[in-house]
Amino acid sequence: MSMAMLFFYAATIASIIITIILLVLHVLDRKRSCKDPLFIDWPLFGMSLQLFYNLSQIHDFLANVLNRKGGTAEFMGPWFTNMNFLLSTDPMNAHHVFSKNFENYVKGPEFRDVFDVFGDAIIVTDDLEKWRYMKSFFLSLIKHKGFDIFFEKTIQNKVKNSLLPMLDHAWLQGTVLDLQDVFCRFTFDFTSLMVLGFDPKSLSLGFPTVEAEKAFDEIEKCLFYRQMVPKSVWKFQEWLQIGNEKKMAKALKVFDHFLCTQIASKLEELSKTKKTMNAKSDKTIRFGSFLAEATRYESLDAKLLRDYGFNFFAAGRDTIASVLTWFFWLVASHPVVEAKILEEIDKVFGAVDRENYKILSTEDVKKLVYLHGALCEVLRLFPPIPMERKKPIKDDILPSGHVVDSNTNVVFSFYGMGRSEEIWGKDCLEFKPERWMNEKGGIVHVPSYKFISFNAGPRTCLGKDMSFIQIKIVTSAILQNYRVRIVKDHSDEVTPTLSIILLMKHGLKVKITKRQA
Repeated sequence: MSMAMLFFYAATIASIIITIILLVLHVLDRKRSCKDPLFIDWPLFGMSLQLFYNLSQIHDFLANVLNRKGGTAEFMGPWFTNMNFLLSTDPMNAHHVFSKNFENYVKGPEFRDVFDVFGDAIIVTDDLEKWRYMKSFFLSLIKHKGFDIFFEKTIQNKVKNSLLPMLDHAWLQGTVLDLQDVFCRFTFDFTSLMVLGFDPKSLSLGFPTVEAEKAFDEIEKCLFYRQMVPKSVWKFQEWLQIGNEKKMAKALKVFDHFLCTQIASKLEELSKTKKTMNAKSDKTIRFGSFLAEATRYESLDAKLLRDYGFNFFAAGRDTIASVLTWFFWLVASHPVVEAKILEEIDKVFGAVDRENYKILSTEDVKKLVYLHGALCEVLRLFPPIPMERKKPIKDDILPSGHVVDSNTNVVFSFYGMGRSEEIWGKDCLEFKPERWMNEKGGIVHVPSYKFISFNAGPRTCLGKDMSFIQIKIVTSAILQNYRVRIVKDHSDEVTPTLSIILLMKHGLKVKITKRQA
């Protein structure tokens, strides 16, 4: 056996031992508070001890560290793991990396390795030519003349026929509802309808187990774990098929089976359709679903369709569920905000007929300025994707004065940026929709490199406008018809889960009551 192989195995075993030690430290002291949120650079271990020590509250810990360090701090990992990062909440650094010097910063091979389940599609690719093509292709789909009609009809039908009846049932039964679970099921079904044209009906009475939906949750948790441990550790687990990597493989098999089965069904359906239509009439057909339109206009193989589908689910499912969950927790905790949202709805649309569901349209919800401000506050305080990392192709100097070489990952804490006094002022921790409204009652524009929940620069989320419309339709429908109250003592359990998406660890337990006509 060569010395290189011996060194690799020794490093792998050492990584596993260290990770176990760190995890034990974390478990023994998981409830400690961040009294001294500064990194200590230990011999051999680097700064990883304190990071794992605060793993259960990692986002708040990093936000506190960066606030005390002026917005940017170096993190040195264990000496043999190549886990060195530059952490930042500096908006000028963000503007530089995401916009001004965009072409010098990529996801990097390590990122693509961690997120290999995404395949070779828009979220992970560093090939600019391929990325620009996929971006223009996606934009062409959402600009399809039938897309807006399909989108609005799909969300309205799902709210009217699934979400509101479910809440009615919970009210009549007097049951405690995990609202986060409701939203995850709702967005899974809606995303599936938009992407595949298929409703798995996971949001149904009795809350049936839909294996693909649960598998997607598991995949996201495992991806977070991959980012927190040395590569040699999760690669070793992947090789042996143990621990989180065994869970990942099992979950991925379940979700890919669901995805590929539906894609194959859609391809067969489209093949039959094309036999009965000529090319000209086929292009005038109404919008059916993202993948239906993709296969209608492009020659895409099954692998690429799978990657597109996975990326669409990642972008549109739990991100929306996250915003909805944190929104109702914050609104239920701030009754004055709830009253103002309802007042705005009544003022714009008149008294609501609560005997019959009225689901607002796309154009309707664009008029709800105060609701928009409330949603921006939720996104500021609890961004669905709490962190983003980039890697420079060439050595660079950031506006903060920090030097980054091509071996250093730059990690931005979007969560920390929303809690930065430098950006938002002394009241940055307060939930204040008014900060988004000007004196004339319009929306205040904040540059994307400060309000960065939808990313910034050329990679700004393409579905930003769709997301706001979807969330406004859902929140307005619920608030008009129901009061949502947090179960007593549950607020003490509200904490982010350890996943790549900022969901609640213990869900959101609520009681639903019908608003009186």
